[in-house]
Amino acid sequence: MATGPTHAMSGLAAWAAVTALADTHAIGQLSPKTWVVGATLSAGAALLPDIDHPSSTVAATFGAISKGFSAGISGFSGFLYRLTRTKRDSDREGTHRGFTHTVVFAVLAGLITTAIVQTSEGSALGVLMFFFAGLAVRGLMHTWSSRQDALLIAVTSLLLTVACWAWAGDQPTDAAAFGLAVMIGCVAHFIGDAITEQGCPMLWPVPLGGKTWYPVAPPKKLRMRTGGAVELAIIGPGLTLAAAALTCVVLYRLGVAPWLAGLDLPPGLMAWIEASP
Repeated sequence: MATGPTHAMSGLAAWAAVTALADTHAIGQLSPKTWVVGATLSAGAALLPDIDHPSSTVAATFGAISKGFSAGISGFSGFLYRLTRTKRDSDREGTHRGFTHTVVFAVLAGLITTAIVQTSEGSALGVLMFFFAGLAVRGLMHTWSSRQDALLIAVTSLLLTVACWAWAGDQPTDAAAFGLAVMIGCVAHFIGDAITEQGCPMLWPVPLGGKTWYPVAPPKKLRMRTGGAVELAIIGPGLTLAAAALTCVVLYRLGVAPWLAGLDLPPGLMAWIEASP
């Protein structure tokens, strides 16, 4: 489950699921504006871990700048892998599916996002939105590779950011929610990679089976090939439907999608949708 579109939709689906199931918790009572910004961050963050691969489409999102950053992250990831691996860990470079594919990285990314929003009092949020929107758009349009395509992706990301900003009006500055959105997007990426053949070392540096870079994964029979028929025909479309449905539920609860009340839905389902989180 490692293609761009699937990752992007997994981030949105995960954010929608967490906020829909949060009940009385604060994360389930966000304003519509904050929720939409969080959805943008989470969808983009679901692509962020692949920044450790200089040849990935994500690394090429912002041209030479993102490629240079990717090369640096890849080198650091390889160094950290060699430094902390045990004799039981596989003999690989560790530059991809290394540090950026760990919960430690997800927490760090979320904390940095929170700190940026807090210290800038919201003024940097537009930059963050552009960055994560760019990752999400790049993931969805992963087959676009020319310079013209890169420019189109940048323009699309900018338009999305401006449109969301114009709709939001006053800058939403719920820093903790935005940091959590980035964490959720990253973890969604890890789970997606974990069900592929290679697995994901998301629990580093916790030693499991004598390995600090233990590849978390289900039994081999339940794993799937990246970009294979199962992902393209089942996982990807399923996540897209789940993301759309959960987004409608959340927006209805937030007063943005009142038209859901007019649908002929089962009473039990409608009662859950109408439940005030």
